[in-house]
Amino acid sequence: QSQLSQALNGLSDRAKEAKEFLVQLRNMVQQIQENSVEFEACLVAQCDALIDALNRRKAQLLSRVNKEHEHKLKVVRDQISHCTVKLRQTTGLMEYCLEVIKENDPSGFLQISDALIRRVHLTEDQWGKGTLTPRMTTDFDLNLDNAPLLQSIHQLDFVQMKVSSPVPAPPILQLEECCTHNNSATLSWKQPPLSTVQVEGYILELDDGNGGQFREVYVGKETMCTVDGLHFNSTYSARVKAFNKSGVSPYSKTLVLQTSEDTQSEEQTLPFPVPLERSQLRRMSPFSSTLNLQPSFSGRSYFELRSSAHQLSLHSSLQSLNSAVDIKKMVAVAWFSFDPSSAHADIIFSNDNLTVTCNSYDDRVVLGKTGFSKGLHYWELSIDRYDNHPDPAFGVARIDVLKDAMLGKDDKAWAMYVDNNRSWFMHNNSHTNRTEGGITKGATVGVLLDLTRRTLTFSINEDQQGPVAFENLEGLFFPAVSLNRNVQVRARTG
Repeated sequence: QSQLSQALNGLSDRAKEAKEFLVQLRNMVQQIQENSVEFEACLVAQCDALIDALNRRKAQLLSRVNKEHEHKLKVVRDQISHCTVKLRQTTGLMEYCLEVIKENDPSGFLQISDALIRRVHLTEDQWGKGTLTPRMTTDFDLNLDNAPLLQSIHQLDFVQMKVSSPVPAPPILQLEECCTHNNSATLSWKQPPLSTVQVEGYILELDDGNGGQFREVYVGKETMCTVDGLHFNSTYSARVKAFNKSGVSPYSKTLVLQTSEDTQSEEQTLPFPVPLERSQLRRMSPFSSTLNLQPSFSGRSYFELRSSAHQLSLHSSLQSLNSAVDIKKMVAVAWFSFDPSSAHADIIFSNDNLTVTCNSYDDRVVLGKTGFSKGLHYWELSIDRYDNHPDPAFGVARIDVLKDAMLGKDDKAWAMYVDNNRSWFMHNNSHTNRTEGGITKGATVGVLLDLTRRTLTFSINEDQQGPVAFENLEGLFFPAVSLNRNVQVRARTG
């Protein structure tokens, strides 16, 4: 019995180890499934990137073929035109000579025969060698060498990576450093305090503001990033993960943030404290066509930290800090100033970038710092100086609008330009709706951008100027002004 009892104890230890091993194996099954999904997504993304690159190259090559096609057609058509003119002249000369040959008066014939003979020989010489030879071949002397690329595609395969160090731990979003301001959001994160794993960079992801799929908006070594160009009055979810040579960490907890509304309010009591000034983040290239990274700044914040098991609300934790504050209604209006970084070099700024003029007699463009893509927005421009009856223009524009011409000269701006007597609407250099009534020093020009109805309307001294100026507006628009040295305007926003 003693021997059997000792043997059973050893077997019991093995059974316990086996149970623990089975738990480990089951966990491996789940981890393999999760890693497989992530690896497949990465593979699809890499292949899609190759396909996108190939499509872009295809478009470039097709453009070259089209240019060659147009060049060949132009050369041939020019030769057709030239040859047609010469043939018409030759035919006319031949008909005239035939009529002269019929002349019965020998003396009259002899008077003009020498000149006609020289003219005929000269015309014949003009049809000399090369004149009746095509100047252009019909063949396209272009040969696409795709053999190296096909070989590379066939050789595309996985590279087995040896894990030399563990993957990083999930980053921690720092709520006290995160904020929103108008339609921008600043996010900050850090590695866990006790983590010793080396991190090569971070990947920040945001959804579309409507609960859609996440997308990458920043990849790099920085731990703070500002995303501009978001929708007003929208709720975005953000998350971040770290990576090194060994792999990618799990995601951080999800941060839910609310951008400003685009309506005004008479109550101006904030529901909780505004974060302090923060360090600057150097400007970096965006990873999305609609999201731009800008220097960080302070602003109002409203966040909710979510995990799979529970929710932690920053708003509720701050309620105790504001128990003495009479919370009524959050002010959420779109304040902006003019943007020196995107303006023409001739623009002169003052009054905290709310006042602009110009040192050139030519029209120069300046944009506001904040772009609008949704909601109702109204701002005013006060005419602080108006000399010699210039015609400044006011309106909205894309970020890549021409900066050295009147606003509305290209298809990237929608504007009203006005002098001391009348105004016109202008887009893509098309002038419409001439309206009597101009501006003087002290006048106020109002701009009403209604992206719910997708319209743009102007006013002068609070009276609407003309009909609705533009309709069917869609996309991201920046407040814009064009002026010269004879005008100085001051923005009143919010």
